[in-house]
Amino acid sequence: MIRMTAADLDAFLHREFPQIDRQGYRVELVRDRFARVRMAFHADHLRPGGTVSGPSLMSLADTAMYVVVLAMVGEVPLAVTTNLNINFMRRPQPVDVIADARLLKLGKRLAVGDVAMYSDGDPEMVAHATLTYSIPERR
Repeated sequence: MIRMTAADLDAFLHREFPQIDRQGYRVELVRDRFARVRMAFHADHLRPGGTVSGPSLMSLADTAMYVVVLAMVGEVPLAVTTNLNINFMRRPQPVDVIADARLLKLGKRLAVGDVAMYSDGDPEMVAHATLTYSIPERR
């Protein structure tokens, strides 16, 4: 059952993490165990060679996973990443990057998922990440 909508999550991120505005993130879609987050293209995301940098993609993957976890468990700001593994599969184009995050397992204390990232308009995956999140006990 979804506990936070895309609009709820977008507002939460922009309120709690003001740096999100500079990174150009927008929560586009949330459904059961799935979220889509867009990183708007900005020259700050580029590395030499004119491609979107690895750190930008890692940050997007982490944010997308955080979004899908919160969508399912509700507003638990202290949920944190305990593991992130990423494979860079092809050169991202200098355009928006779309991250599709899905939960593979959602337990009481841990969530495991993966994030597929695509250059906007291109069906070929540019990066794939697997992540584990720790979910704190509710008090």
